[in-house]
Amino acid sequence: MNKSELGYWIVIHVNKITGISHGFHDAAVATIDEDGNILSAEHAERYSKVKNDPGLHPNMLIEGTTVFYEKPFRKNLRRLYSGQGWVTRPRYDHYVKHHWSHAAAAYYTRPYAEEPVCVVIDAIGEWDTCSIWYKKKKVWSKRYPWSLGLFYSAITDHIGLKPMEDEYITMGMAAYAWPHSSQDLSELLKYNLHMGLPEYPMSVDKYQVAYDAQCTIEKHIIEIMKIARKYSNCLCYGGGVALNCVANSKIHPMFDKVWIFPNPGDAGSALGAASAYLDKPLQFTDAYLGHNIKSNPHVGEIVTWLYMKGVCGIAHGRAEFGPRALGNRSLLADPRLDIKDTVNDIKQRQRFRPFAPVILSEYAYKYFDGPMNEYMQYVAKAKHDYKSVTHVDGTARVQIVKPDSKSIIRPILEEWYDMTGCPMLLNTSLNIKGQPIVNTKTDAKAFENKYGVRVF
Repeated sequence: MNKSELGYWIVIHVNKITGISHGFHDAAVATIDEDGNILSAEHAERYSKVKNDPGLHPNMLIEGTTVFYEKPFRKNLRRLYSGQGWVTRPRYDHYVKHHWSHAAAAYYTRPYAEEPVCVVIDAIGEWDTCSIWYKKKKVWSKRYPWSLGLFYSAITDHIGLKPMEDEYITMGMAAYAWPHSSQDLSELLKYNLHMGLPEYPMSVDKYQVAYDAQCTIEKHIIEIMKIARKYSNCLCYGGGVALNCVANSKIHPMFDKVWIFPNPGDAGSALGAASAYLDKPLQFTDAYLGHNIKSNPHVGEIVTWLYMKGVCGIAHGRAEFGPRALGNRSLLADPRLDIKDTVNDIKQRQRFRPFAPVILSEYAYKYFDGPMNEYMQYVAKAKHDYKSVTHVDGTARVQIVKPDSKSIIRPILEEWYDMTGCPMLLNTSLNIKGQPIVNTKTDAKAFENKYGVRVF
């Protein structure tokens, strides 16, 4: 490296901090500056086209001070203990504890000033499987092998789905057994579920098993939240289990304020690691932090197409950082139509799978009853007859869109409401089952050509 190169490196090193999550699943990179501005946050899979890609992609820019989302030596000791192999990691500038990376992502992006209690529940970090943090210190934890995340993944595998990927399908399947009585599966938490489920008497009905698992995980989450509430009535929540929106709706009333980072799993820990190192609040306004598609789609044309054809794709602006499309990389459809099967066929996924509504915030409580926010983190009871965006148990995972939203979905909804009198659309991610969400303009055009869906 020559002097000019060294000088440039020093400038970048001072001004930028890059958090990194990779190695097992959902690799991601997030870059912030020293003022707490989030410059970018992106999933590796959007570039590699490998779902839940554990490795980084060369197109992902890594600059400045690097911060890794866990302590590799501690992680490897636990891996050896649990019968797994040692993993060698590249060297980074700094390392943050896995669970503090999760907690920090929520703590430093929270939209309120009060000191929160932070709860992390996931499969496993170094040794912790759930933890409670107050004033940035760990005050309580559960350790391996007890793990709600591993439990739910093992159940997902047991019913024929892909663990560490299809847990949200397991959650959706549970509704098909509701409101039957449930079997408490807590006994399974004693086992090393890295190795799968032991022989255990369970229902042969996979929907009932999913329901039993959902009831079991909700029971333990509520118990953990009762402990957390002793520290604060304001909650920050992270870890992969925080993606369970059905459970989230049960704990929402337990606190005065709740903040769940929109990307609470390991990918979001990239931003958590960077923020933990910076140790100051981040300037977080929304989850549109990824690749930017610069285009000028005509809102009137989009709405007219939806009115005439019933379904179209949107790929505009910065991609969402997180597992859920929030209007910038979305497949939209007319919820007034019986269109669920059509959209599931386009996405090549099971027909029982539900879809979420996206709605103008000012009309949300006219159509739904329950907790709702911009990131589809809760379920609410439907008060309408639009079956394409209502699950079998009468609930929906609602995304509200506020007037100050920077997404193109806001003007689309406004014009759609003016045309139809309906303030909502069906919203799902612009992808095919098992594939990453569309990222670039090239991806969008390829999707349009291959699947015959107009993408704006």
